[in-house]
Amino acid sequence: MTVIDADGLILGRLASVVATKLLDGDVIAIINAERAVISGSKVTTFKEYKEQVDKGSTEHGPYHPRRADHILKRTIRGMLPYKRMRGRDAMSRLRVYLGTPNEFAGADADTIPDASMTRLGTIKYTKLGEISKKLGA
Repeated sequence: MTVIDADGLILGRLASVVATKLLDGDVIAIINAERAVISGSKVTTFKEYKEQVDKGSTEHGPYHPRRADHILKRTIRGMLPYKRMRGRDAMSRLRVYLGTPNEFAGADADTIPDASMTRLGTIKYTKLGEISKKLGA
């Protein structure tokens, strides 16, 4: 099992790398999901997520999650063929956690250098936990 620490990693780049690894058959656990980063203005980013959440409901589609770990999982799902058996199998090999659970406390968590927020420079960014809090999670 591969443990990835999402602290300071860009959401989209993290999701694309994880989706590729899942399709290759790896089992992946992502910890600290609330510390993943979304680049761009806080106001614009929150507005876009708020519009998505307000579109539907749990009863009548499309349902968009509010919790940070579920948002991250949904982003990865969007990069997989989740309606086919191959994609469903890949999603079953993914675990996403808020914070660090006890079972991974001593484990060495990998990081993805290509997804590091140091590539953003001085560009504005928002942590996934902040968006989640504003959405009401």
